[in-house]
This record gives sequence, structure tokens and C-alpha cells, in this order.
Amino acid sequence: MFSIKFNLIWFYWAITDILLIVGVTIDPQFLYWAIAFNIIQVFHFYWLTPQVNNFAVQVRIAYLLLLIVALYPPLFFIFYLQIIGTTAMVLGNYCFLARLMSLMPWNNTKDFSLDLIKETFFSKPVNGSVQHSIKKPS
Repeated sequence: MFSIKFNLIWFYWAITDILLIVGVTIDPQFLYWAIAFNIIQVFHFYWLTPQVNNFAVQVRIAYLLLLIVALYPPLFFIFYLQIIGTTAMVLGNYCFLARLMSLMPWNNTKDFSLDLIKETFFSKPVNGSVQHSIKKPS
């Protein structure tokens, strides 16, 4: 079951990445398709675990909000950042946004420190949620 879920997650991000790349390079209409596809993703993960405070749902909502904000012309560069981040997720299983979200006060029970930040962003990529992979301080 884990591999099916993981493959589905990879599939979602790979399709999103392709839509974004085509949207910024060939046809901006694909950016709207990326947004629509991510709305489906948000609803799907909410349906799997019907809680907005579920970490997977939070990451997808944050990603969707970034997509929407990037439609504002002065913030178009956000699409490029999302392409970089999504490509890193697809090719290397490293999700910067998930790591950032894991530091939010509602997701983190550890004391906020420079060590926590370093461990969060510089630890190896993980399968599954990065939220559970950050070691507790000793």
C-alpha cells in the first residue's frame, strides 16, 4: 500500500511539474491547468484524511496558494521557484515546501533553533513525510 501511495504522490508532482514548465515556456494556459490539477490534489488528500491540519493537506494548500499568488504579474517568478522545488521533489524526493511547513508553529513541538533549521533543510530526502523524519533534540 505504501508504494502505491508514494507513486501517486510522485505522479501528482510530476504532472504538476510538467504543467508548470509548459505554462511558463510555451502556453500560459497550462498554469491554469496546474492550478486546477492542484485543486484536485488538495481535495484528494483531504478526502484521504479529512482534516485541514493533516500535514499532507497543509503542504498542498500552501502550494496551491503559491500558484494562485504567482498569477499576479510582479510575482510571476514564484512559478520558477515552484518549478525548481517540484523538480527537486520529482527527481530527488526533496521537498523544500514540506520542510518549511514542518517548521510552522502548529506543526512543530521542538524549540525553534538554528540547529533545527539546519537539520530541517539539510537532512537527506526521505520517503513519506519530512515532518516525522527530523530527529528530536537529545
